[in-house]
Amino acid sequence: MKPPEDSPEIQYLKARRQALGGFIPARSPKLIEIKAPPIETFGESLSGSRGREASTTQAFVSVLKSLLKLPDIGKYIVPIIPDEARTFGMESLFRERGIYASGGQLYKPVDSDVLMYYKEAQNGQILEEGITEAGGLASFTAAGTAYANVGVPTIPFFIYYSMFGFQRVGDMVWAFADARGKGFLVGGTSGRTTLAGEGLQHDDGHSHVLSSVIPTCKSYDPAFAYEIAVIVQDGIRRMYENAEDHFYYLTVCNENYVQPPMPPTPNISEGILRGLYLYQASQAGPSQVTLFGSGSILNEALKAQRILADNYQIGADVWSVTSYTELRRDALMTDRWNRLHPNEPQRKPYIVDIVGHLDMPIIAATDYMKIVADQITPWVHGLTALGTDGFGRSENREHLRRFFEVDAASIAAAALSRLASWKRYDTARAQKAITDLGLNPDSIDPSIA
Repeated sequence: MKPPEDSPEIQYLKARRQALGGFIPARSPKLIEIKAPPIETFGESLSGSRGREASTTQAFVSVLKSLLKLPDIGKYIVPIIPDEARTFGMESLFRERGIYASGGQLYKPVDSDVLMYYKEAQNGQILEEGITEAGGLASFTAAGTAYANVGVPTIPFFIYYSMFGFQRVGDMVWAFADARGKGFLVGGTSGRTTLAGEGLQHDDGHSHVLSSVIPTCKSYDPAFAYEIAVIVQDGIRRMYENAEDHFYYLTVCNENYVQPPMPPTPNISEGILRGLYLYQASQAGPSQVTLFGSGSILNEALKAQRILADNYQIGADVWSVTSYTELRRDALMTDRWNRLHPNEPQRKPYIVDIVGHLDMPIIAATDYMKIVADQITPWVHGLTALGTDGFGRSENREHLRRFFEVDAASIAAAALSRLASWKRYDTARAQKAITDLGLNPDSIDPSIA
């Protein structure tokens, strides 16, 4: 029998309900007052490495350090690392920010005699989780939803081996998205050919496939430091300043190469954020073929551009594709709008507006499975995807890229072969070029090797 409304029992239940925020669960996040820093904050990243070789992992750490130094934002940054700080070149943060430990430093670390020793402190800012992606993502979830749950807009950066993210804790990432979490997942040592010698355990060729299925996850595979700076700056603007329900996945690698300054190309920031921009036009006359490159494989596309020009007198434009997933989503949204508005002028997807006019073969090479680049094939005529389908293998980068057919020679050979199929290059010369470039046309398919 239900007690009367004025009974102590009912009054107690109602008081408890009110203390919990009412009878119906609701999110009432406070207004976030964080403003994204100006892009000039990341001047070091925008100006390139000045001839020095550096990885995109190092470039990301530079961006993170720039954020930590900002008075208005730095206090909200939450670096989360699962045991790999030194691998990622983040040990300098130990001394600068400290590793959070509720009891402080209770032992003498084995590296106490070096400058950047393992420093724990009660006011430490880094969360060092040990070898546990699940623990790291739990902290990422707590920090990424703190803006709604406790009214503190913390900005988490969870840095981990890319192979050990979505594959191991994908269900937790989905729950994070469902909770409208914000922040940056950063997959280090990314790609199936960039982490030399690690084989099946560490070689990631599919995290961008897995991330693409999460609606609020914006996935990027940047090649250069300035691309990372542009993406992170805009991510903070969209997630925190504009209160949009997104989070970001960035893949970075440990391969060292010269980081160029940001080109003065018009609308380059828009291209980086929307997924595609022209990085280097043909220097051997009019372009006859287009090369797409992503992440560290963009460098292979640039080498292929030189091979085609020097050895075969074929001009090629090279484009940096930062996100096939964003290109596909934009195209799908545009197609839907056109379908529902047949009586209005039809819109063009970004990918069609940028490259849809190209009357030539397009070779798209990534360090990921071919299906990543294949996402845009409904809107791009003549695209051939090169990727790393199959298991990882323990070898160096040169041999891995040749095996998976994403190295410069393989890209150049694919370009000549496609030109031949378009009746724009002699088939016999294309066949000979494959052998001349060191490729074995009868080798086993790497996807089943």
